[in-house]
Amino acid sequence: MDLNIKKDLAANWFKMLQDSICYRINKLEKNNKKFISTTWKRNLKKDEGGGEYRILQNGKIFDKVGVNFSKVHGKFPKKFQKKIPGAHKDPRFWASGISVVMHMRNPLIPAMHFNTRFISTTYDWFGGGMDVTPSKKDENEKKEFHKILKKMCDQHDRKYYPKYKKWCDEYFYLPNRKEARGIGGIFFDYKKDNFEKDFKFVRDVGVTFEMIFENIIKKKIKKKWTIQDKEMQYIKRGRYTEFNLLYDRGTKFGLQTGGNVDGILMSLPPLAKWK
Repeated sequence: MDLNIKKDLAANWFKMLQDSICYRINKLEKNNKKFISTTWKRNLKKDEGGGEYRILQNGKIFDKVGVNFSKVHGKFPKKFQKKIPGAHKDPRFWASGISVVMHMRNPLIPAMHFNTRFISTTYDWFGGGMDVTPSKKDENEKKEFHKILKKMCDQHDRKYYPKYKKWCDEYFYLPNRKEARGIGGIFFDYKKDNFEKDFKFVRDVGVTFEMIFENIIKKKIKKKWTIQDKEMQYIKRGRYTEFNLLYDRGTKFGLQTGGNVDGILMSLPPLAKWK
């Protein structure tokens, strides 16, 4: 398959998924709150693509939710060229993706994160994943979440779930505190087996995330919470902030390759606390 066709298929899917996720969020909010949409360009002097990030704040369900789409191209800085597959041969790149971060008003509903992307250098691959970060333990929720992920992964390859779960557990970890960010999920990168097979899996990851976040929210939205629950949420958000600023590769990649700062930092919660 022609590389340009692959790029168009991937970018069109990510854009369509952005629209679909925002539509579902608006339905959950009963359209009482609207997304604020911002379009941006990677380079104002050159045509190097850009994207659109949408943020909804102070909703009945969502304290803050961001849904970001990007499609950019250009050249990697020298310090990046040895770290990115294929970039040491040729620094030019093309990348498109979607990222979603949800911070909830009800502290009994976990924060949720999802992203998928397609990157092309002299080598091209998919990456992404999803994870859930509760501030209060719920073993049933954790079991159900991983059960759904395993079932989805097994439909593509039975090796995926144990491999991508382990990758997620190791990645979403705060070494400074020696603790996991949340209850895990799946994480994968440099996925280049077969484009059609990989793209089908990436689409399934996106659709599964839509189902998961709706199910979790609908189960817990009417549950009563206390001030202590909210304080626990603020502390957990502090951990979330630490991870994203200190360790997250996506944050570093975006900031060091000329991405939109506000779009990249949309993942940060509106309020957080540290003891």
